[in-house]
Amino acid sequence: MTSQVVTRFAPSPTGFLHIGGARTALFNWLYARGRGGRFLLRIEDTDHARSTQEATQAILDGLAWLGLDHDGEAVSQAARAERHREVAHELLASDQAYKCFSTRDEIETFRDTARAEGRSTLFRSPWRDATPDQHPEGAPHVIRIKAPREGAVTIPDAVQGEVAIRSDQLDDMILLRGDGTPVYMLAVAVDDHDMGVTHVIRGDDHLNNAARQMLIYLAMDWPLPVYAHIPLIHGPDGKKLSKRHGALGVEEYRQMGYPAAGLRNYLARLGWSHGDDEVFTDAKAQEWFDLSGIGKAPARLDFKKLDNICGQHIAMMDDAALRHELQDFLAATGQSRLDEGKAELLEQGMYCLKERAKTFPELIDKAAFILSVRPIVPEPKAAAQLDDVSRSILKELTPQLQTANWARCGIETVMNGIADAHGIKFGKLAGPLRAALAGRSVTPSVFDMMLVLGRDESIARLDDAAHGGPDPS
Repeated sequence: MTSQVVTRFAPSPTGFLHIGGARTALFNWLYARGRGGRFLLRIEDTDHARSTQEATQAILDGLAWLGLDHDGEAVSQAARAERHREVAHELLASDQAYKCFSTRDEIETFRDTARAEGRSTLFRSPWRDATPDQHPEGAPHVIRIKAPREGAVTIPDAVQGEVAIRSDQLDDMILLRGDGTPVYMLAVAVDDHDMGVTHVIRGDDHLNNAARQMLIYLAMDWPLPVYAHIPLIHGPDGKKLSKRHGALGVEEYRQMGYPAAGLRNYLARLGWSHGDDEVFTDAKAQEWFDLSGIGKAPARLDFKKLDNICGQHIAMMDDAALRHELQDFLAATGQSRLDEGKAELLEQGMYCLKERAKTFPELIDKAAFILSVRPIVPEPKAAAQLDDVSRSILKELTPQLQTANWARCGIETVMNGIADAHGIKFGKLAGPLRAALAGRSVTPSVFDMMLVLGRDESIARLDDAAHGGPDPS
């Protein structure tokens, strides 16, 4: 019987949730969710000097916004220090580790000599084979693992293939420092084992760490997890992602108004592919995602592609869900949430707003005609459309709209009738109508705006413009 798949995301709480970390979390989430497995969260907070509660909260908030739910409580690595020490002492008792009494000065002297003689500076402790009776009583010491001296440690990696690290490149890694605190490498291996992690999916900057963590697994006779080290994300120029490339933290993408579903889709495609599929739902991503689809080359951040995918997700989104996400976006960016009336009107108008909007600010901008309140003050370019001739036409139009069938065909009939009576095409009427209804020269269709606003509001706005309206200056 196959054991249940268990993946984990293990960020260090020293700052925001990086976009690269978000993709790692997503890959782990997709792999577990697509196989009925468990996705766990571990906060690697052993660096007390740099770890903060604010950073932990930022990570939790970022994951929650992205919709990457984890199973069970988040595990604190620092809280498990006693268990890490316990394993180190087990290794010591089974002669898989040893006490090293070399001082820092002695280690530096060893390295200086090795450097001068052109030898490897990898420290080889003289205490590796010492017996307990040779130990200086009460002297400070660290506990080191006994790394193999011959051959190589081979990492079977689901993305990178088999990666061999020669044993002469591995030192006898410290497990417990002189003050008894466990090192990161020990903590990660013990936690992954104790949490039942079956698949370690993480950035390929951890590839060398895998060899060192495997030493602990092998010494403890624990079954190895499946390793999958994914290439990092680079900027559009092919260089390592940094501030010069733009947004680095997930929170920044939220502030820019990208929908979480679109960002999930984009990140899933960043370094992983399923045929030619570009835009897909979470359900499809979970069904399709597999480690074999991850490429070996670094992925490049492409904002144009992100815009395109997010635009398609906004267009696909259920109108009520979109209304809810817009309200959340406004709250998250310190803006006032829409009152119930405006929110309802916005939902009704989604059909003519969400096409071609790539972000929530773009969608809100298109919805300006809904969110505006009378009297509408036209922008200068739109105001130029409201001359004496167009105002007189609007005066003729409003009484006819009072009795029109308030559907697209009914409004079109009235509009075309007015245009014909004046010997002009409807296009000539569109500019003044946009100015009257939205105060802008670029808007959704005039008919859509009128249908969304309703008869009374539409006629009131047209009437305001027909009779002069407010001075745009």
